Amino acid sequence: MTQVKSEFMLALNQICSERGIDPKMVIEAIKTAILAALKRDLGLAEEEALVGYEVSINEESGAITVTKDGKDATPAGFGRIAAQVAKQVIMQRVREAEKDAIIADYEGKMGSLVTGMILRFDGPNVVIDIGRGQAMMPQAEAIPNEFYRLNQRVAVYIKEIRDTYKGKTIIVSRSAPELVKELFAREVPEVGAGSVEIVAIAREAGHRTKISVKSTEDGIDPVGSCVGQKGVRVQAVINELNGEKIDIVEYSSNLVEYVKAALAPAEGFEVNIDESKRKVTVTVPDDQLSLAIGRGGQNARLAAKLLGYKVDIKGTTASDVHSVTGDEEFEIDKLGLGSKVRNTLLDLKITTVKELEAKLDSLKATIDELDPRAFVETGKAIARFYKKADMAKEEAEKAARFAAEREADNK
Repeated sequence: MTQVKSEFMLALNQICSERGIDPKMVIEAIKTAILAALKRDLGLAEEEALVGYEVSINEESGAITVTKDGKDATPAGFGRIAAQVAKQVIMQRVREAEKDAIIADYEGKMGSLVTGMILRFDGPNVVIDIGRGQAMMPQAEAIPNEFYRLNQRVAVYIKEIRDTYKGKTIIVSRSAPELVKELFAREVPEVGAGSVEIVAIAREAGHRTKISVKSTEDGIDPVGSCVGQKGVRVQAVINELNGEKIDIVEYSSNLVEYVKAALAPAEGFEVNIDESKRKVTVTVPDDQLSLAIGRGGQNARLAAKLLGYKVDIKGTTASDVHSVTGDEEFEIDKLGLGSKVRNTLLDLKITTVKELEAKLDSLKATIDELDPRAFVETGKAIARFYKKADMAKEEAEKAARFAAEREADNK
């Protein structure tokens, strides 16, 4: 029999009380861990059964007894091993309880903005210190053309708590449209107080965002409130998003007026609405057509997303119709290219990384004209894209293996 000081049980109860852990669960975990340690001590393979052995812990004295078929079977010197195992189990349970408490705390903070600091990189993912705990920003939630560094402070949107192969994990985002909304709530008192409401957001993260706003109180200019004196409020949001362009338009229940605001800076066009098909047809003067569509169709796409309607745009004399739904997404956006290069590629109908890689050399002169450094940076971005894709595949395979193992354990 191995006697462990009774102070052990007093300390265990105190720790469990402070951390909100059930002592009985910890004791059962200690028993299981001691049996595993005993198996190693006896030189048994992991798959071999430890037949007839039992561990009991006296909750009053803290005495740990190992028996086989009812007889004392404690190996010599096993007390030190038992104490070490008990300590490890308690520390593990404490860490798990702390993590559970942090997760529970952040469950009540879903959909909020927090400023964190980048701790490390886990493959393609970014691990961020957000105060009491750590959060993960997957590659898909990062702004494509942003580059992160250790100890950098960033504003992130708490998106969800997700089950991963590392357990429950807080997921944060910088590409979510809701991040823009929360930034405006922070920078614009009228938005924070609810006297100005953000009705809709259309965002292509890292490039451009359109938001529509309306006032819920008389006498408040919603657009002016969000822009701020000399643009100081909207500029604070733009700075937080590393220069992402932001268009603020006033919401109108009059759909024709709303369409005109959403397609700004283009003007002087006719609007026809088909409510049954949720489609808007816009006829634009030829000299305003390129403004309405935007570089790479961006202005029209964001307007369609903002409106929630399919938008067809045509010139007064041209027969071609530019159609957008607002749901268009392009693989090249994952490269994090500058807006000039990205929109030029979309103008050339290049939307996939494979297409861009095949045509890159022939586009050198075009890209150099936009930015002398862009050609080399584009090549590096393509290489990073494929490397991240390989890493993401590895992570997915690891997660699948973990899920399969957990399912097998449950059976």
